[in-house]
Amino acid sequence: MSVTHTEVTPQEGPCGDDDCGIRDVLDRLGDKWSVLVVVELAKGIRRFRELERAIPGISQRMLTVTTRRLCRDGLVERTVYPTIPPRTEYALTATGRSLATVITDLADWSRIHKPAIAEAQERWDADHAE
Repeated sequence: MSVTHTEVTPQEGPCGDDDCGIRDVLDRLGDKWSVLVVVELAKGIRRFRELERAIPGISQRMLTVTTRRLCRDGLVERTVYPTIPPRTEYALTATGRSLATVITDLADWSRIHKPAIAEAQERWDADHAE
């Protein structure tokens, strides 16, 4: 490549030129609250306060934002019952249940490979210590 070369070489993504939706999925998986809500809902239907109690550290506002995003993505279904006070329940949709399976598989993979990853990190740190 010459010094005067100014063109950008196009990079092909994991789906070629198509948007296969991987970025949207990774955005959701990269959000720890979404993953924790999906994991909790994989255990069954939960009310808002049950979710809040089951997920340490999540604020009411963050849980509200997270459940809305998951509902918008079609992963969670929100049902409001006309009682006084209103009762709201959250459940995984079929798509949400399939994501929960993938998350469970990823968690299992992490547990199985944790010792090997820790060893690799120790070797790397020893080899690259200053």
